[in-house]
Amino acid sequence: EALVHRLRDEVVPASIRGTDAQVHIGGPTAMAIDLADKIGGRLPIFMVGVIGASFLLLMVEFRSVFVPLKAALMNLLSIGAAYGAVVAVFQWGWMSGLLGTTTGPIESFAPLMLFAVLFGLSMDYEVFLLSRVREEYLRTGDNSQAVRDGIASTARVITAAASVMVIVFLSFLLNEQRVVNLFGFGLAFAIAVDATIVRLLLVPATMDLAGRANWWMPRWLDRVLPHLHSEESDAAAVESTTDDRLPATGPG
Repeated sequence: EALVHRLRDEVVPASIRGTDAQVHIGGPTAMAIDLADKIGGRLPIFMVGVIGASFLLLMVEFRSVFVPLKAALMNLLSIGAAYGAVVAVFQWGWMSGLLGTTTGPIESFAPLMLFAVLFGLSMDYEVFLLSRVREEYLRTGDNSQAVRDGIASTARVITAAASVMVIVFLSFLLNEQRVVNLFGFGLAFAIAVDATIVRLLLVPATMDLAGRANWWMPRWLDRVLPHLHSEESDAAAVESTTDDRLPATGPG
């Protein structure tokens, strides 16, 4: 990589200075370097765009500022853990003999593809869990109870779905192609971390500690954002809960 850049930036310009000659340095190595540079330059923009869009959609859906911020940070935690595990196994060679992988540089497009797939899967779990928690919160008005009930009703489903995907992605290690092994291991590791440490431990812990701040949103922002759920339905849910708590009157 250093040689290609030195040839293009120093050697070639100096050798053709004062002439009309044009010199291009190509080939598989130069193409791989150009692709890595282009992807590396656009990866931060891509990440900011995906995270920003997810933050906005979650804010509209759950009428909260804290919930989408927490979701974005937790998803980045899962993806960061996957990046670290992939580098440790496929670049540094940790457990390469056990997993049957070969060491070498990480393909330039791997971080981009892993981020896109993993962020989507993580957000899927997040929306599934938070929807149940919010339903309970609107029904009871008790944040701690809502978090407990939401986890209790979704934990088995999340764990089962994650287990299936982990097994499927680990089967990619049986393939002879290194890049297929890399994607399979990275996806399996990230989903395992996301469905256990993040989704069933860190998310409920932070939501329980945050209390009612989970569902706080400035009034001006609430008026600006579109409403996917009518306020009347939310109010009706709370009102029906209040009615259910009233002592029964009449016979029986």
